[in-house]
Amino acid sequence: MISKFLSKLKSILFKSAVTPETPLKKEKKAAKTAKTKTKTKTKTKGVNSKKNIETLTKLPGVGAKSAKALYEAGFKTTKAVIAADEKDLLAVSGVGINLVKKLKKLK
Repeated sequence: MISKFLSKLKSILFKSAVTPETPLKKEKKAAKTAKTKTKTKTKTKGVNSKKNIETLTKLPGVGAKSAKALYEAGFKTTKAVIAADEKDLLAVSGVGINLVKKLKKLK
């Protein structure tokens, strides 16, 4: 019982003494904060891409798959899709001639 008391007392006394941080601990902390910052950035990018894909589906004849294909091909907005060349749109997988005709009617 006395040994438990003494061990707790030691832990309390020596815990209060300020120990200098080693450079390794500082590097680990910096790496952790950098990781959390990049995670939040990627989450917002994911949210923005989903919103952009959803807006592309509002175009006539564009479904979820073709909207995703258009987004991945570099057409991020509806204006970019409408202003694009027919050849550029046909180069995207999942986009056919009928869809291109519908989109060109919007111009």
